[in-house]
Amino acid sequence: MTATVTGTGVPSPSTTVHPQRWSFALLLALLALALGVSGLPSPLYPIYQQEWHLSPVSITIVFAVYAIGALGSALTVGPISDAVGRKPVLITALLAILGGLGLFLIATSEWQLIVARFLHGGAIGAITVVAGAALLDVRPHGGARNGMLSGVALNVGIAITVFGAAAAAQWAANPLRIPFAIVGVVVAVMLVAVIVLIEPHTEKTGARIRIQKPSVPTPMLADFWFSGIGILSAWSVLGVFLSLYPALTQHSTGHTSIIFVGIVVAVMAAASAVSQWVGGRFDPRTSAVVGHIGMIVSLGGAVWALNTGSTAFVLVDSIALGVAFGLAFGGSLRHLNDVTPADARGRVMSAYYLLGYLAMGIPTVIAGALASQYGTAEVFPWFAGAISVACLGAAVMGTLGARR
Repeated sequence: MTATVTGTGVPSPSTTVHPQRWSFALLLALLALALGVSGLPSPLYPIYQQEWHLSPVSITIVFAVYAIGALGSALTVGPISDAVGRKPVLITALLAILGGLGLFLIATSEWQLIVARFLHGGAIGAITVVAGAALLDVRPHGGARNGMLSGVALNVGIAITVFGAAAAAQWAANPLRIPFAIVGVVVAVMLVAVIVLIEPHTEKTGARIRIQKPSVPTPMLADFWFSGIGILSAWSVLGVFLSLYPALTQHSTGHTSIIFVGIVVAVMAAASAVSQWVGGRFDPRTSAVVGHIGMIVSLGGAVWALNTGSTAFVLVDSIALGVAFGLAFGGSLRHLNDVTPADARGRVMSAYYLLGYLAMGIPTVIAGALASQYGTAEVFPWFAGAISVACLGAAVMGTLGARR
């Protein structure tokens, strides 16, 4: 079920320039912040496991409720923002992020982590959908470039935040508190910036909002499903990489430091940002197909690197996986931005990220449940194989679609 807007008449696409020249940069910074907050606890999960005696399935439950919250946003906020504007939704989301960070600061039990991540899921889902649509409001004729820059911002946010959290956790006196306090200050500054932002969605309908099934304009269904398969396969990898993979690399290589976990995640995200920047110069569909094939190769490389226990191999494969992920996700997002009509930006982004959060949540929970029973190291190769099959299907679909 999703929210949609009822009303008559569709405004013509806006061609005006937003009066605040910094608005585009702010929206990109919001996307970076959103994914940064989503990855913020990743280098800290091994500490929670050790100090709080949490099992792998507990960690994936904490991660899964984040995906559930994000799903709720993906099902509703796009069409809502089409009706009432982007700014009210973004302000609400930033307040929810602050609430979740506050819970992390005082958390002493697992249930508090679950509530905090649920709040963050809903808020981050709202920001990714609504800020992505607002970028098209601010620059309506730059769909493909907006998609490329969005992908870069998302990965830069993860890289900076995860590495910063790992560094703070490694050397701070209170590693489970300081990272959240620092990010809370950044969020507060961003909230002030959004409050003074002039509403970018000048074509808001103000119409009544009701709950309906997700929908995509019929003429773009084939394009949507190509992009949808791209985010399904890419974010399946992202979910496990941000939840179970950090502890797995520690066990495999023998590195117990939190900064090592931060480096593994950060180099993957940084490589993804670079590949999306470079890939933005090429055809989106071709970039996505190449990325899917690259993920198949790099997932096999991850299994091999973990078996060898080599630090160098783990880092090199993380870079390779980041490059492939960036091409697959970035190509699919650029393609979708390029074909989405102005009057459907919110609901199309909702449907797109709905698939992404489903892919991030469900495989992660399954992998975590199996890991608790059989061990993470034993389950990971099977997970890598299953996702490789999905990537192969996406590559074939993209190739056939290009020929047609």
